[in-house]
Amino acid sequence: MTIHIKNLKVRPRKSTANNMCGPQLAAMLACWAATGDVHSKNKACSEAAAGLFNCMKTSPMPQKSHKPSINYHLGRLGKTIQ
Repeated sequence: MTIHIKNLKVRPRKSTANNMCGPQLAAMLACWAATGDVHSKNKACSEAAAGLFNCMKTSPMPQKSHKPSINYHLGRLGKTIQ
């Protein structure tokens, strides 16, 4: 029995982006847009900036995901099967 596999590839699943400090960043950008000045020293924007800073300081760094080697193994298998 002969199996012919031509250009066999497996597509990895798409993972959703993990935005840990997304709401804090949105609040700070919204404050800047509302005041019209990035360098304003008003209390609301400084609180939003402090919240973003604290979130970024305390959140863990994202870990590098392990890349599956299925395509490598399928490529090796394809050479022997053909």
